Amino acid sequence: MDTIIPHLIELRTRIIRCGLIVLCLFAALFCIDEHLYAWIAKPLLSQLPAGSSIIATAVTTPFMVPMKLAMIFSFFVTIPYLLYEIWSFIAPGLYLKEKKRVLPFLITSTVLFYSGVVFAYYIICPMALGFFAKCAPNGVLVMTDIQSYLDFVLTVLFAGGVAFQVPIITLALLQSGLVTISQMEHCRPYVIVAAFVVGMILTPPDVVSQILLALPMWLLFEGGLLLAKFLDKKTKLLVTPN
Repeated sequence: MDTIIPHLIELRTRIIRCGLIVLCLFAALFCIDEHLYAWIAKPLLSQLPAGSSIIATAVTTPFMVPMKLAMIFSFFVTIPYLLYEIWSFIAPGLYLKEKKRVLPFLITSTVLFYSGVVFAYYIICPMALGFFAKCAPNGVLVMTDIQSYLDFVLTVLFAGGVAFQVPIITLALLQSGLVTISQMEHCRPYVIVAAFVVGMILTPPDVVSQILLALPMWLLFEGGLLLAKFLDKKTKLLVTPN
């Protein structure tokens, strides 16, 4: 019991530290919530026809939506620090070999997550929103509710971040020995189908978003396979005697 208490105290300290960082960033972002929402609304506003705008259909929406956006962004921005605190807590209990395997995956996963979010914001959102705006029938004025729009954008951004984890998942499966490279290549058709299924689940119910998310997932899977082949050849060269 005496050996557990110091770890619990350290865990509590790190949790409090993470909470304070998130709350401080939330307070800072909430002070500029108008600019933050203007930035997140830019993909839609740039695609809307003349005379259209974003509206609020509930009394509390103009206050609650920016606050929700500030809170979610405070978590998004502090992800590297939160992962650092988690890593600092569990790293002392790992062997050196385990540290060398886990740390690169953790860093690469974070970079890929942010890359997926950026891809979703600059590529998927404008194309999908432009498609929807052009599909409006004649006489229909496109005026999107801010809550609905925020839910749509956050779903697409999160889906992009998750979809870009495909190379990490591929490498993890190969390095764990659960599957081989030849087996992964043999399963390529199923992976393509799975990419479109995942795109359908993670994105809002429209074909454009699903395709724009599924194609990068497939390409990232191919990139993971190429990297796995490269690492496999490198390992064989290191272990092969001269």
